[in-house]
Amino acid sequence: ARIFNTFGPRMHPNDGRVVSNFIIQSLQNMPITIYGDGTQTRSFQYVDDLVSGLVSLMNSSFDSPCNIGNPDEYSIKKFAEQIIEMTESTSELTYLPAVADDPTQRKADISVAKREINWEPKVTVQDGLKRTIAYFKNELEIAGGEILPTGPEAAKPKGKLDMSSSSVSSSSQEEKKRKRES
Repeated sequence: ARIFNTFGPRMHPNDGRVVSNFIIQSLQNMPITIYGDGTQTRSFQYVDDLVSGLVSLMNSSFDSPCNIGNPDEYSIKKFAEQIIEMTESTSELTYLPAVADDPTQRKADISVAKREINWEPKVTVQDGLKRTIAYFKNELEIAGGEILPTGPEAAKPKGKLDMSSSSVSSSSQEEKKRKRES
């Protein structure tokens, strides 16, 4: 399988990817960072479509390269503007030098997937973005209202208690309760 840009809930907010960067920046009304002039294009697919595409491919007898992606193509600039609009942000676009060897176009040709495994994406990019924006809004709340999306000063969000911490916490709470009862 050749997997194209995939996004959705549970992405790390500062993984350096276009979707997470743009959403985190716009939710905080930070400038949206675009590398290059913004005319380069990408295809984005929602994670549910990726999973269904991979399952379809695994359940088939097809054993040649197969693109799993959404053929809808967006310029990076238009994509950033769409996220700003969907988040009701006051963010402005900031342009930085293009990344070396960054392709000007990435568009998934899924004709093989349609023909050989009877697959195509079902979730629109718009619907996927709504779900992903809601997820990141919640992550931003958990992090106390600030997440730096990328770069050397990137801040990882404050996580929820992991299982070992919560079991320790539960044990100490039970111990305190026993002491009060005795």
